[in-house]
Amino acid sequence: FGSETSNDILSKYRQADLIIANNVLAHVPDINDFMKGISSLIADHGVITFEFPHLLNLLSLNQFDTIYHEHYSYLSFTFVCLLAKNHSLKVIDVEKLNTHGGSLRVWLTRSSKKDNLNPSVNRMLELEKKHKLDELNTYTEFQNKADKIKNEMLTLLLDFKKLNYRVCAYGAAAKGNTFLNFAGVKKDLIDFVVDKSPSKIGKFMPSSHLEIKSPEILQDYKPEQIIVLPWNISSEIKDQLRSFGVNSPLHTFIPSHKIL
Repeated sequence: FGSETSNDILSKYRQADLIIANNVLAHVPDINDFMKGISSLIADHGVITFEFPHLLNLLSLNQFDTIYHEHYSYLSFTFVCLLAKNHSLKVIDVEKLNTHGGSLRVWLTRSSKKDNLNPSVNRMLELEKKHKLDELNTYTEFQNKADKIKNEMLTLLLDFKKLNYRVCAYGAAAKGNTFLNFAGVKKDLIDFVVDKSPSKIGKFMPSSHLEIKSPEILQDYKPEQIIVLPWNISSEIKDQLRSFGVNSPLHTFIPSHKIL
């Protein structure tokens, strides 16, 4: 979607009263052309709503495993407000969500539309300023935090290796693959990965070549330790393993319990 698509739509239909784009902004190669198309497509009285993972949580909670090739941008609220302004739009409200490790839902209208600004807008701008999202050092420190988490995982896996523990991972998710490859984990440290998605079972994790198996195999395999890769659904995974009668200790490494 962009200005060309927007013009094509307008040549056949009228402007939209409502535009919804959930988890789209991060995937857009040319975000300015995308917003140009949105701005031309929305009616004067219309409302736009976006949802996107919040950069503040990515940085503060070290969610570096959510950085992968299909994302072009990692968005702060401050940037989205500026982006809207540059395309004759304004953000009038924002809501915090728990999805994807902490996301934002924002509402936008035309700049010319007389809407009351929700106090949440200025509160969110102040929160990002408090966490220094406008300072370069915030981003340079991010690498050091990622390295620390990587080293903690490798140390634990090496300790398990010395104890001859059977160790597997749960969740053949993109974020898990990013984490494993960043840490250089191979089959010598993790035996295999389980995932309940039928389309993944029998295949292999890219680069690490860990085989993906059904979670039901854990009933007989009985690993001493399980590494949970999709930490955002760790509670769901814990409940599922209990239903299989699997009570192995679970480990997550990316902090995710506190959404800012």
